Amino acid sequence: MTPEQLRAFCLEFNAATEEFPFGPETSVFKVLGKMFALTALDGKPLTVNLKCDPDDAVRLRGEHAAIVPGWHMNKRHWNTVDVAGLPDRLVRELIEDSYDLVVAGLPKAERLRLDRA
Repeated sequence: MTPEQLRAFCLEFNAATEEFPFGPETSVFKVLGKMFALTALDGKPLTVNLKCDPDDAVRLRGEHAAIVPGWHMNKRHWNTVDVAGLPDRLVRELIEDSYDLVVAGLPKAERLRLDRA
C-alpha cells in the first residue's frame, strides 16, 4: 500500500477527515472529531497508528512482526502497523476496525447518522 492509497482509504469512511494538529508532516484521520488513524505519510518505513481492541492488539502483535505497541500512544488500545510488512487486505481491515471502534464510542445518534449502528 502506498502513502496515497493509505490516505485515500482512510478518507473513504463516512465523515472521515484529515487534520494536522501535530504539524504538516503528520496526518491525523478523524471521524466526528475522534482520531482513528495517525501517520506520517512520507515516513520511511510507512507506519500508521490504529486503535485496536486490547485483546486483539496483543494477539496481532504476537502474530505479526510488523505490528507493535502504539508509538507515543496508549499501548493497550493502539498498535503501530508497518504497512509494508503486511498484506494490503489486512492493513485495510485494521484501519476499518479502528474506525469502527471509534464510531462505537460515539453517542448513538451520531452512530446512526454515520449508518454504523
